[in-house]
Amino acid sequence: MKKLKAIFSTFIFCYIFWLLYTLSFDKEELIAGVLVSLVVAIFSAPFFIEKDPFLLFNPKRILTLLIFIPIYLVELFKSNLDVALRALSKEVRVNPGIVKVETDLKSDYGLAMLSNCITLTPGTITMEIAEDKNEKCYLYIHWIDVKTRDIKQASKIIKGSFEPYVGRIFN
Repeated sequence: MKKLKAIFSTFIFCYIFWLLYTLSFDKEELIAGVLVSLVVAIFSAPFFIEKDPFLLFNPKRILTLLIFIPIYLVELFKSNLDVALRALSKEVRVNPGIVKVETDLKSDYGLAMLSNCITLTPGTITMEIAEDKNEKCYLYIHWIDVKTRDIKQASKIIKGSFEPYVGRIFN
């Protein structure tokens, strides 16, 4: 029964994305979407679903995600502008380095989303996710302009407003 729930929720997720990507409501497109989403769900559900098959279908999580998207887009724009100005500047204004960033997130999905948000924001790349003996998670980030090596300060600067929203979505 759990496997069927996992396949069904993965199917719904895939079909929603199919509809968003195609933006077509032709009968053939809808049927093709159902078939493709079903095949993808059957093969990927065991890898996609860890515990709760309907985790993302919670209205509070969806609302948090919808609120997070514009916040992320603003941060993305600011980072793009910063890196563009650095690239177009006559003087080299970089201080690259690797910093250790502490996170309170525990779920694999939450850690993956946070690290992807950081990586997709220009000027930073998540290199590794590590867990210590106390089960505290750390991200190792390559940063184009290291402002501090202090874990707490670097964590605050790099994670910015991402972590609280990602935590509400996936923890």
